[in-house]
Amino acid sequence: MIFLRYAVWRFITMLLTLWVVSLLVFVIINLPPGDYLSNQIAELRATGQAEGVAKAEFLRHEYALDEPIWKQYLIWVGMVPGPQGFAGLIQGNFGWSFEFDRPVGEIVGDALWMTVLVNLAAVLFVYLIALPLGVLAAAKSETWVDYTAGFLGYLGLATPNFLLALILFYYGHKYFDLPIGGLMAPELEGQPMSWEKVRSVLLHLIVPTFVIGTAGAAAMMQRLRANMLDELDKPYVETAKAKGMGPARLLSKYPLRVAFNPFVADIGNLLPAMVSGSVLVSVVLGLQTIGPYLLVALKSQDQFLAAFILMFVALLTLIGTMISDMLLVLLDPRIRYGARSS
Repeated sequence: MIFLRYAVWRFITMLLTLWVVSLLVFVIINLPPGDYLSNQIAELRATGQAEGVAKAEFLRHEYALDEPIWKQYLIWVGMVPGPQGFAGLIQGNFGWSFEFDRPVGEIVGDALWMTVLVNLAAVLFVYLIALPLGVLAAAKSETWVDYTAGFLGYLGLATPNFLLALILFYYGHKYFDLPIGGLMAPELEGQPMSWEKVRSVLLHLIVPTFVIGTAGAAAMMQRLRANMLDELDKPYVETAKAKGMGPARLLSKYPLRVAFNPFVADIGNLLPAMVSGSVLVSVVLGLQTIGPYLLVALKSQDQFLAAFILMFVALLTLIGTMISDMLLVLLDPRIRYGARSS
């Protein structure tokens, strides 16, 4: 019952935080002078294209860009009616992309799922690599195993993602016949799901998963190793050894459980960091994720498209943080989520 109350409380705070983030995102996007339509109108007037100016002025009114910024925000969220009535984020209307001349929902629809797929695969890769290497490096401290793991970790942190993408882009195709670019074969795009399509997606995921996850795995491995070494120096470890507990059971029963907390807490930062950090990788590898769309939207001041993508990244952050918080209170009895009510 206490855990359920904590979960409800965390969900409510997540919604409140998301509302504050939406306000900050909208204000920051509107800080630079002008917007997409204002810049377009200035260009059209300079070239004497009256029809284009009329269309742009119509769009400005249609999407309430001629209103004060506070009212634009309320209309965008869907808290007050605009020229199209109640048609904001709350109602599932994500706005219009002036750069692509299409609804934002249509543009990012498939890209959102591809983004989640790529980054979930990268997160899985991070944990599968960092957990065993971090524990092994700590258990075999100051041996060739530890030095090798440390060298690989520093190499992963020092190599830029886009450079690693270019290297694997070339050598992966040359020596292992891995597909180049995209997340599936071009002829399978738009086709119904089939084993052939699943196989194509899995093959295309190999390179981006490795590229996006390498730096995260290296950093997490180093943190886990440091936490494990700190715990292995504690008196309770010596006591367990004196009682004759085996090395494998000793590591898993005590130090790993304590050192695992930051490992779990990183879930909240890992997903959004990978989404935002994979923009250049997506451009280099030609991935159909939201990264390239965000880059275009920010350059052209396409405010509705940019705002929705930033809100999506913020939502990933909040969901990841909530999941990590829930897992922490289950894994570590020292975290008393019931203390708030006492």
